[in-house]
Amino acid sequence: MPNLRDIKKRINSVESTRQITRTMEMVATAKIRRATDRIVAATPYATAMVDVLEAIAGRASNPESPLLVVRSPIKRIAVVAVTSDRGLAGGFNSNVLRAVDRFVALKRGEGVECDVIACGKKAIAYFKYRKIPITLSFRDQSADPQLSQAREIASLIIDGYVKERLDQVVVFYNHAKNVADQVMTSEVILPIEKVEYHEVGEGESTASYSDESAKAAAAHAAVLVEARAAAREVSSAALLQGDFDYEPSATAVLEALLPSYVETRVYHALLDSAAGEQGARRKAMKSATDNATEMVSTLTRLYNRARQGAITTEITEIVGGAAALEEE
Repeated sequence: MPNLRDIKKRINSVESTRQITRTMEMVATAKIRRATDRIVAATPYATAMVDVLEAIAGRASNPESPLLVVRSPIKRIAVVAVTSDRGLAGGFNSNVLRAVDRFVALKRGEGVECDVIACGKKAIAYFKYRKIPITLSFRDQSADPQLSQAREIASLIIDGYVKERLDQVVVFYNHAKNVADQVMTSEVILPIEKVEYHEVGEGESTASYSDESAKAAAAHAAVLVEARAAAREVSSAALLQGDFDYEPSATAVLEALLPSYVETRVYHALLDSAAGEQGARRKAMKSATDNATEMVSTLTRLYNRARQGAITTEITEIVGGAAALEEE
């Protein structure tokens, strides 16, 4: 059995770790609200963009934009991997990286070349270690993605697709299903297809949260989702009423909007991943804090048992010594 000093040092070490994980849990909880605000605020614009494109496409005669062309056979694919810059977020990064690794291996087995665009330090380090060439990379922006980042990615993939250097573009990221759960998602950005943007859900029951700030984050997300859904219904109803005249033509307007649509798709994926990152980190740190608390409890019982044994041994020795003196 370990001695009392070793057990006490272990307890102090675990308690220090618990303070760190608890602090990180609280920080992630505080960041969830801002991250959720950004993705929920961006979703109506992205959804409206889809509605507008669908409406214009229905009135355009024979649109000839190269972004709508489906190429076959596919010879080269651009893969956009969206991860975080920091770890301590459970399987948030590993899920995306494993999915990308399997996808690239499968396509290369079929004779298809893959260009990798890495967003986040974890993706950059992973592909460098695997000796997979990186066409474009971004770091230190995963928690706060900027529109300029999405524009640079969109510009690269649009240019490659228009010039027929790329035949398909696929993005891999974690969709923030709610403030607690994330779903690994892959979407084809080019060629442009019909897409429904993911919604940020209300999240788990507030009864499972350990503090008031987390409950407030879940409630805030629920309110924003309801507001977004109401706005979508109003905007869709307004869009479908009446007819429109397009200058110079519906086809020209459609082709002018398509690059903005691609940019919006990329930016939406970056924001969605950022929201999921904070939720994943809060969940991982909460689990670590709970495990540390349980370990401290177990070690305290072990310490008390060892201390009780030591005291019993000392009493036995004292009684034995006293008995020996009486016999003399």
